[in-house]
Amino acid sequence: MIRRLDTADADFETALQSLLSSTDEPDQDIVSTVTNIIKNIRERGDDALLEYTNEFDHRSADLDALEIDKKELDGAWKRIPEELRTGLKHAAQRIREFHQKQKQTTWTFEDEEGNLLGQKITPLDSVGVYVPGGKAAYPSSVLMNVIPAHVAGVEEIIMVVPTPNDERNDLVLAAAAIAGVDRAFSIGGAQAVAALAYGTNLVPKVDKIVGPGNIYVATAKREVFGIVGIDMIAGPSEVVIVSDGSADPDWVAMDMFAQAEHDEQATAILITPDAEFIDKVSDSIEKLLPEMERSEIIEASLTNNGAMIKVEDLDQAIAIVNTIAPEHLELSVSDPDVLLDDIRHAGAIFMGHYSAEVLGDYCAGPNHVLPTARTARFSSPLGVYDFQKQSSLIKCTDKTVASIAGTSSVLAKGEGLTAHARSAEFRRDS
Repeated sequence: MIRRLDTADADFETALQSLLSSTDEPDQDIVSTVTNIIKNIRERGDDALLEYTNEFDHRSADLDALEIDKKELDGAWKRIPEELRTGLKHAAQRIREFHQKQKQTTWTFEDEEGNLLGQKITPLDSVGVYVPGGKAAYPSSVLMNVIPAHVAGVEEIIMVVPTPNDERNDLVLAAAAIAGVDRAFSIGGAQAVAALAYGTNLVPKVDKIVGPGNIYVATAKREVFGIVGIDMIAGPSEVVIVSDGSADPDWVAMDMFAQAEHDEQATAILITPDAEFIDKVSDSIEKLLPEMERSEIIEASLTNNGAMIKVEDLDQAIAIVNTIAPEHLELSVSDPDVLLDDIRHAGAIFMGHYSAEVLGDYCAGPNHVLPTARTARFSSPLGVYDFQKQSSLIKCTDKTVASIAGTSSVLAKGEGLTAHARSAEFRRDS
């Protein structure tokens, strides 16, 4: 079912690149559809938004019904079972405590001449949070996107979530209540992204859009980037598990299942120098798979995108990890700390047998919005820093400006920009 690769094979590099090759290129038909939707939202505003919502979500709503009243969020919080309220509270507390550590503050210093330099940290004014609806409900996405924005000090947080057939998920609404969403709308798809980016009479224009969605949502975010900020273009979820053979093979198999059950495009890869351990995990997969409710999805994911890679040693395993740059990396080894320094590219690193990736999905604390499709080479997890911006501070006086004004004049003349030079010289010579 799941392919096996060996670094000793002559065609290993070709096989690895084939495994990693992206099939997520923009579909031009989807791009065209999304472009038309965005154009209609820009030109016709709420009328187009309502038409698309009723068509795509199989609803017969009027415009007023698209906004979800805060009383409904609070009502959902009261309706969900106590066990779920406790779980959401615990997760929200841990996520908030972790993200408080990321908060940046304004800083300044004086250079040798006495000029004041620094950075002013300012939160974004408004953020739109896209929450998937339909096949599955993800209250964890609400917490992971909204809480860092709150910690950053964002003034207005707008949530959009599609409600197909007018079915609203109490758990998502309850998560919005505890996370502190300011306004919520029962809209989704490219039309929701366009409404957030350009604004309508009903939906406020925001400064940044965050949160996962389907290919239409991802394409719309790509199209509106520059008009608004976005977090990232998220691809299918991924996990790479590095093992020295000391792990319970059932645990490793289930961790691969946990990633694979997202959808058929998800990726789960085991890397180990222990060939016998690969056999054990294979046996565990065969034993445990029939028990899984989403066994067909898991099997398709593992068959299409999964792999077990035999390496010479753990050093070679980490080199392959850095090539893959995975969203999630599990170091399922007896001593994970000794491997940490050599890991350069990974969205989140789970260290040791008890640090399952699923804990990071919900309540460990760090954000579960992570770079996919090898973008961990240059991207970071969603964080408070995504909802803050930096303004440089420069304060010179008549007594401190001479040195840097002189240098600025020289360099400006070197670039042929006379007015630049004179502007600096006026200050130096005053």
